[in-house]
Amino acid sequence: QVQLMESGGGSVQTGGSLRLFCDRSGYSVRTAWFRQVPGKEREAVAAIYIASERTNYANSVKGRFTISQDRVNTTIYLQMNDLKPDDTATYYCAATQEFGGRWSREGDYPYWGQGTQVTVSS
Repeated sequence: QVQLMESGGGSVQTGGSLRLFCDRSGYSVRTAWFRQVPGKEREAVAAIYIASERTNYANSVKGRFTISQDRVNTTIYLQMNDLKPDDTATYYCAATQEFGGRWSREGDYPYWGQGTQVTVSS
């Protein structure tokens, strides 16, 4: 069983930065950040493999967002720079204990947090 809790969301202006936190308890092979806007499908943002620290990013956030973890591997961070209004969404942390699958596929993650809101104004 994995429990996840997000924090760090808020409101910023275009070009600003925010750092999201995902506090994780329980073993995880891969942890990811997704985001969702009302009325749209949930979108994968970034993922990190806990053991290797290999990362994956959506094209829309490459070069602006960085996913990382702390030394004891219980907190996953999402550093978001140069934020744009299109980044406005509820951001969710997700985890899986299984190897394989696709980092960007929502269905490959059985464990989810409650989400944290990010709002970017122009």
